[in-house]
Amino acid sequence: MRMLLPRFKQFAASLPGRLRRLTRRDWVWVALALPVLLLLYALVQVPFTPSISDLRKAKSEKASVLMSTDGQELAVFRQANREWARLAEISPKVIDALIATEDRRFYQHHGMDLKRTASALFQTFTGDLQGGSTITQQLARNLFPDEIGRAASLNRKIREAVTALKIESVYTKDEILETYLNTVPFLYNAHGIEMAARTYFDKTAGQLDVLEGATLVGMLKGTSYYNPVQNPERSLQRRNIVLAQMVKNGTLPQASLSGLQKRPLKIDFERQTEPLGSAPHLAQQLKRWLIEWADRNSYNIYADGLVVRTTIDSRLQDMATKAVTRHADKLQRQASAAWGLNAGWKARKTLVQSFVRATPDYKAALESGQTPEQALQQLLADAGFMQKLHDGKTRLQAGFMALDPRNGQVRAWVGSRDFAQDQFDHVQQARRQPGSTFKPFVYGAAFEDGAKPTDTFVDQAVAIPLGNGAFWRPSDGGGPSGARMSLRQGLMYSKNTITAQVMQQVGPAHVAALARSMGVRDSRLEEVLSLALGTSPVTLKEMVTAYGTIANDGNFIEPVLVTQIEDRNGKVLQAFAPQVAEVAMPAEVAQTLLDTLRGVIDQGTGAGIRNQFGIQADVAGKTGTTQDNTDGWFILMHPQLVAGAWVGFNDNRITMGNGWGPGARSALPMVGEFFQQALRAKVLDAALLFDAPKFAQPANQWNNSDGSEEAEPMRAEEGGVQNGETPPDGAGQPDPVDRDDRPYRDESGAMPAENLPPQPVVRYITVPPPAQDRQRLPPEGQAMPRAYELLPPEGRRPRPVEPPPETVQGNFDHPAFPARPGQR
Repeated sequence: MRMLLPRFKQFAASLPGRLRRLTRRDWVWVALALPVLLLLYALVQVPFTPSISDLRKAKSEKASVLMSTDGQELAVFRQANREWARLAEISPKVIDALIATEDRRFYQHHGMDLKRTASALFQTFTGDLQGGSTITQQLARNLFPDEIGRAASLNRKIREAVTALKIESVYTKDEILETYLNTVPFLYNAHGIEMAARTYFDKTAGQLDVLEGATLVGMLKGTSYYNPVQNPERSLQRRNIVLAQMVKNGTLPQASLSGLQKRPLKIDFERQTEPLGSAPHLAQQLKRWLIEWADRNSYNIYADGLVVRTTIDSRLQDMATKAVTRHADKLQRQASAAWGLNAGWKARKTLVQSFVRATPDYKAALESGQTPEQALQQLLADAGFMQKLHDGKTRLQAGFMALDPRNGQVRAWVGSRDFAQDQFDHVQQARRQPGSTFKPFVYGAAFEDGAKPTDTFVDQAVAIPLGNGAFWRPSDGGGPSGARMSLRQGLMYSKNTITAQVMQQVGPAHVAALARSMGVRDSRLEEVLSLALGTSPVTLKEMVTAYGTIANDGNFIEPVLVTQIEDRNGKVLQAFAPQVAEVAMPAEVAQTLLDTLRGVIDQGTGAGIRNQFGIQADVAGKTGTTQDNTDGWFILMHPQLVAGAWVGFNDNRITMGNGWGPGARSALPMVGEFFQQALRAKVLDAALLFDAPKFAQPANQWNNSDGSEEAEPMRAEEGGVQNGETPPDGAGQPDPVDRDDRPYRDESGAMPAENLPPQPVVRYITVPPPAQDRQRLPPEGQAMPRAYELLPPEGRRPRPVEPPPETVQGNFDHPAFPARPGQR
């Protein structure tokens, strides 16, 4: 190689001189050799161009589809926004215009028009760049853009020509025309003549007249340059040239030309949107998964016509979508009133300014040289900008999911109110604080430790020291009653004071471990006391899955979305075996917990399911509301189906109102209507019962009306009442909504004094935190976690505070909880 290189350089240096000495005979040999060399080069390119099998596959290209479990089409995966039109369904005027303009000898050549190619080469050498591609060559570029490319090079032209010859050997002329007209792009996400006809003229491809057909064919020379919407004058001139070419080719009478060329453009423009299908968020989730599967198995989801059998029930999906849409629209009217531009929006000046500073417009203004004050004032004065910002921030969102707890198959999935406006999936992507829907994990842990639903705690103000003078004071909207309440009542009425005491007994680590085993497996759970009230953000999918574990006698099953994948002929390519159930909690514990959650629906915070929607089936569930009505939750269980909904704003600094934001008033109606319709349509069996036994309900004991088995009513001095008396406020009576929305300090540690809950003057139960919580306290001067309430309200740093008077110590030896190893 080293010896050859100097010789090659010497030969190259002498080449110009040799060329100058060539005789006429030598030039004849060069002219004869050049085509041979080009032919040899073309033959070399054959293996590197699309194969015959690739061409046949492109010829039979078919989009993949998602199918519901009841045989309905949920979504179609197309590479482009295209609807295929058969050649017989396309106006003949379009075909005449195409052949006259792009390839007059289309029916005479076999992929390459040598005469036209030679003419184009001559014109190019003289300085007038010409295109000599036939319709078949253009189709080669449309079908294989990556393999052929679009560079203006000899290599590309040869590859294009080789592929065109292959296409002619596989396709008929009519098939070439049909495929070409269905694959050519026309701007505005319109691919193919059918979508172009709808986009520019609001009609089908078969209804196009000669002027409309000439306009669209004229765009093929340069879709942007001859865009009839943006450049009507150029488009008109190009259309008239196409008409003249049709006359020259004999497909349009000469007498008609002058009159037609004087006619104006008549565009009826409307962008064509791709059909979203009935489960668009789920379709997007599965599309990403299917692309990975297809890549591993050598399939193309856009061409191979795969059929994906999902677990979605189209009837339940439709019911869920309608329920979310109807009730979210009602809530939006409340939100618009509360956050109107001239009302709540202007009243929250500091918050609105922070919204503005987070926008790309503000950052662009700073980059242009404006000061922060100038940029802020300019945008605040821009009415259009502020309206758009307001509408985006105050648009209420929701998520909904339903699954069969017996096998984990997902039956309905609604990721947002409208996929076209918000593609963010609030089922699987959004992580929000679950509020009181997390409480069943606390009570489930207690039942695992041996507690009974009838065991009682006193509903009193609770102050749990966190160290460094800080206290956690969970409270309820109605205030403490001083009454003794059973665990069943504590969960039924979503009492924070009772739940906090239970959490202190079982410990955050136990609760977090149980939640994970039941289905909360993707989100990080902070093992702190406030976890009892749902302060660690989770997804709706995780929560519905965990409640499915309760409904399935404590057996966790990973949610299932796809059962099998078939090819276009129905052959099963891969079947997915049912998920194996994992024991997350003992069956008797799960049944005890489920029956306790029945009480939530029968008498507690979820009573709207019975009262408002008239559902009498065997159901159980839980409401949830987070701080300042930021999030509303509700999850309902039936032996055949578990469904849950979340409602809130994408930006959690925007909150809902007290009258419409709690979970019982925001999320519950969505789930309630869904179940109501499913039961009416007999998709669900109203007579089906859970295996969990129902507890007896003793008569004449108001405090036992939840079904507890206490031997005797509480005495008045213990906080109870005698038969016939009115129960004290908050004792044994369901609040109208789930009041677990007490304000806490934010991440900065600051909170206006007026937002703090009133400090009770009744006696407290003070319980020292477990060791793991003491270790989690932040260093001096740093902010406490969101759910921890610091004292005093005016300071950012905690200071030592003496316990409140009349403190009752203890509770580690509560008789409801048998001692565990290592426990005091």
